[in-house]
Amino acid sequence: MNARHDNTRQHILETGQRIIAGKGFASVGLNEILTTAGVPKGSFYHYFASKEQYGQALLEEYFARYLDEIDHFFATWQGTAGESLMRYWQRWQDTQHVACNEQKCLVVKLGGEVADLSDAMRLTLRDGTARIVERIARRIEAGQADGSIPPLPAAETAQTLYQMWLGASLLSKLHRTPDALNNALAFTRQLLNQP
Repeated sequence: MNARHDNTRQHILETGQRIIAGKGFASVGLNEILTTAGVPKGSFYHYFASKEQYGQALLEEYFARYLDEIDHFFATWQGTAGESLMRYWQRWQDTQHVACNEQKCLVVKLGGEVADLSDAMRLTLRDGTARIVERIARRIEAGQADGSIPPLPAAETAQTLYQMWLGASLLSKLHRTPDALNNALAFTRQLLNQP
């Protein structure tokens, strides 16, 4: 372990995210995270006052990384905005089906679990998802400007699509089939008038 403080903090966050994405927040103890990370308990409390504050930092880190990824993806897309949105949803489907990876499941995994446990974590989830919806709405507007998406109320459409995809991700995990995600993709194609 590198002695630099930022690296230790980051290592604790990354280790915890992998474990929590698989097991949930409440069922993972600090000892499991710290043992897996190879970090003493004192180091944890140097960076985080409590497990709740750690959870909030974990979510903030997750959203920062996720938003950077989608900003980069949309900025470098070579086709229409409509095509880029469909590729975004296709990537969502690919990473959420049944055994999603820890980089994409944290909102689905923790959304329902921590909303009643921690107001700070709930607000972090609320604000992070709102920023994702804003990105989707801007992409819908870009698609309307380039003619690839029909006239729709962008903010409301983005909110509805995001809600649908979160629900489809949860149902996919519950049923262990891709059906809900397949339905979400088909409806999204129809709504956005994409081939």
